[in-house]
Amino acid sequence: MRKNVEWKYLIGLNQLYEKDKTHLKIGNNSFVKQVLMKQKKLIKPKMGNPKILEAKYGFKEYYEKEFLDYFEYYSNFFQKAGLESNAHKTYNEDDLKSLAFIFYQKDELKKNLTTEYTFSARVFKGKGAKYLTNRPSLRNAVLQLLEIDEFPEKDPKNAQWRFVVDCENSKMIVICENLACLKVPYEYKQNNIELWHVGGNNTNPLKAIPSTKLKLPLFYFCDWDHHGLSIFSRVKSIFQEKDKSITLIEPISLSEALPVDSPHHYSKWRKKEFSGLKKDDFSEQQQNKICSLINDNNWVEEESMDLLSSLRKFGFIQ
Repeated sequence: MRKNVEWKYLIGLNQLYEKDKTHLKIGNNSFVKQVLMKQKKLIKPKMGNPKILEAKYGFKEYYEKEFLDYFEYYSNFFQKAGLESNAHKTYNEDDLKSLAFIFYQKDELKKNLTTEYTFSARVFKGKGAKYLTNRPSLRNAVLQLLEIDEFPEKDPKNAQWRFVVDCENSKMIVICENLACLKVPYEYKQNNIELWHVGGNNTNPLKAIPSTKLKLPLFYFCDWDHHGLSIFSRVKSIFQEKDKSITLIEPISLSEALPVDSPHHYSKWRKKEFSGLKKDDFSEQQQNKICSLINDNNWVEEESMDLLSSLRKFGFIQ
């Protein structure tokens, strides 16, 4: 639900929570209008002045359950980062997650700063290379967070990022192909999970990690397509040379599978046996799931899998 409520509408909902009313036009948001006003009837126009919206009985309880922690987390982030957070900002949930990630990982990002198009495609996955160009307010916020005036005109030859979300009492390390989990790390810290990201296809930073830092159990979390699974094999080989095993996290089911020709998805299955993947790198159960995906010409996006649920389902955490 929060994905459908942009920041400017969240400000209005918070005003309703704190003051029981708001002058902001939050009824323009489809979720607010259709769900909160029409279905749940938690918000209504003020009698005699419909431009003012009022909170009805039950709104505060609903807001505390669904929005309060979320709003406070990002309000604190805006304050720490020194960014404007007024009701003119149209940031959606993905934008907010990405901005917070950039703020907390800016030192690593600045080491190998990429062009605007590359940065946009990598950090705002699925939005396209021109996403920042087409969102000037968001672009300006990104530049401010990175403490730069402009992106470089050319990409560095060796952009080797390794992002780490530290956890004080880590019990395992999960290496993520994509950035999604690292944008909401508090869930995983609560479960003693340390998160890493090395840029998907860019696995070289893993080679430089000494074996002494690899005492915790290792897991790999990725898209279940040809690209993601072939990268897992490469990662597995790197750790085998360090005499360290790594476990592939698999989807609980294939119910969330998508066609390989989904928008912004470019990894296709190969016309080879087992798509040319190294069969021995996968368990029999994993092989069966991969074969099913290949036969149906589908794939499973990392973001559609619940990492914590998968770890619990297969007995890796309580």
